[in-house]
Amino acid sequence: MFRPCIDIHNGQVKQIVGGSLKDAGSFAKENFVSELSAADYARMYQKDGLSGGHIILLNKEGTEYYSATREQALEALKAYPQGLQIGGGINASNAIDYIAAGASHVIVTSYLFVDGELDEERLIKMRDAVGKEHLVIDLSCKRVGKDYYVATDRWQHITKSRLNLTLLNKLTEYCDEFLIHGVDVEGKRKGPDKALIRLLSNYKRGNRITYAGGIHSMEDVKMIEEVSDGKLNYTIGSALSLFGGDIPYRSLLPKKKRK
Repeated sequence: MFRPCIDIHNGQVKQIVGGSLKDAGSFAKENFVSELSAADYARMYQKDGLSGGHIILLNKEGTEYYSATREQALEALKAYPQGLQIGGGINASNAIDYIAAGASHVIVTSYLFVDGELDEERLIKMRDAVGKEHLVIDLSCKRVGKDYYVATDRWQHITKSRLNLTLLNKLTEYCDEFLIHGVDVEGKRKGPDKALIRLLSNYKRGNRITYAGGIHSMEDVKMIEEVSDGKLNYTIGSALSLFGGDIPYRSLLPKKKRK
């Protein structure tokens, strides 16, 4: 099932090349910069019957553009209450504020890792802060050799946690869903990470998983649906017509909304 996205960087809705993001100078290689606000996209998704999409804040708290990016995100939550998830700088202290602002779920990665290791105390704090039913754990990853490792801090640091079924099964008890970007292919529009999709398709414990990264054609969409037997959700960024790409947005809508 298609799930939409709203990525916000330097106060604007953008599509970027995932591996290019740098906190220094708030830099990112851009594929697309929208003239629409985050709230405009939120209202569009609501009108078109799409839920479960995610808003990602791509600026670090304390940097020059963080306030503008956060303001855009809060306006989107206000425009579509309970229809969108939000991630980027989420921790046990601020998570409930985003739920109160209208997010259906908060998405967390970096807070859960200390010195590259998964911190179970923080994992419990995060679950307790908002409840399992409102928590999405982001396990976006990069390939190192034959394996995948979770990437944190806007994908700038590789942790010691290998993404595999053991990790997914362990974290199932703490969250409602998983969000997983294939960082190596994110924003490049050269095809998704098939090996990663196969790995995720073998997960059987019941939490929904949303895959992102590299999807650039309807053939890619069909491949994901076939390999996962329809179990994986997917999101499309740079290749989507809304963001300057070739995949028609309306072709991904629920059938009753496509006209």
